[in-house]
Amino acid sequence: MMEEASKIFVAGHRGMVGSAIVRRLQLEGFNNLVLRSSSELDLRDGAAVRTFFQAEKPDYVFLAAAKVGGIVANNTYRAEFLYDNLMIQSHVIHESYRAGVKKLLFLGSSCIYPKLAPQPLKEDYLLTGLLEPTNEPYAIAKIAGIKMCDAYRSQYGCHFISAMPTNLYGPNDNYDLQTSHVIPALLRKFHEARKQDAPEVVVWGTGTPLREFMHVDDLAEACLFLMERFDEPGFINVGTGKELSIRELAQLVAKIVGYSGKIVFDTTKPDGTPRKLMDVTSLAKKGWRARIPLEEGLIRAYQAAGFSS
Repeated sequence: MMEEASKIFVAGHRGMVGSAIVRRLQLEGFNNLVLRSSSELDLRDGAAVRTFFQAEKPDYVFLAAAKVGGIVANNTYRAEFLYDNLMIQSHVIHESYRAGVKKLLFLGSSCIYPKLAPQPLKEDYLLTGLLEPTNEPYAIAKIAGIKMCDAYRSQYGCHFISAMPTNLYGPNDNYDLQTSHVIPALLRKFHEARKQDAPEVVVWGTGTPLREFMHVDDLAEACLFLMERFDEPGFINVGTGKELSIRELAQLVAKIVGYSGKIVFDTTKPDGTPRKLMDVTSLAKKGWRARIPLEEGLIRAYQAAGFSS
């Protein structure tokens, strides 16, 4: 169990996930936090990471740092998504072992699962089929992180655990239309369309893929829960267990933003994986469930984005 005085390193504390973990830790009374921006500590630099861990010797590590993006970014910057993520996680995991970190939580993504895996996605479906091509480099990096945590647990006895969250949204999300995920992209598109009184909004794909979304504050709560109550090899899914179509999501975002124009689906653009619903049975059995309903979470995200007026 973490103590309030425990030294905790949150890698990636300025990102959406890392900042949510920091907020949750502070809310729970953990204030001995070690935080470094990417300009202060490049986690791709093995020597720099080694120096940092030798000097700070954190007790606990939340590994939320990663290069992330939507379909376009994943498919365009394939080498960067593979290299950067492999370097970041390898250096942090290895130096956590060398520094004697008590426990580390590695965060991955639901894209680790095969494109056509049975639904809902159970943890034991990992590596049972081909990945979705558009985000394969990112997925391979995350799978390597899971296996690295398991290898260090097996060989060195490290208490390194992995959690795979579903699609996330919330404060500090990326609203760049070229690199963002679907929720921030839709919030921005519909907001700008309302402000400009545009007659229609174009949404990528057919609108038929089914997706599950979780507010990042729920994930942060789950991360603390797992850090204190989960210590097993493999990984555990973190999600809501609920899904909706991209078409339904677009309609919900339009309602929240107050846009009443036409929604057009550009079927020449990729859909990605047809369905991605996490099986959250394992986490529920351990006593944790997501609490923020999607509509409430989207309203909060829209307000936090800073362009809701």
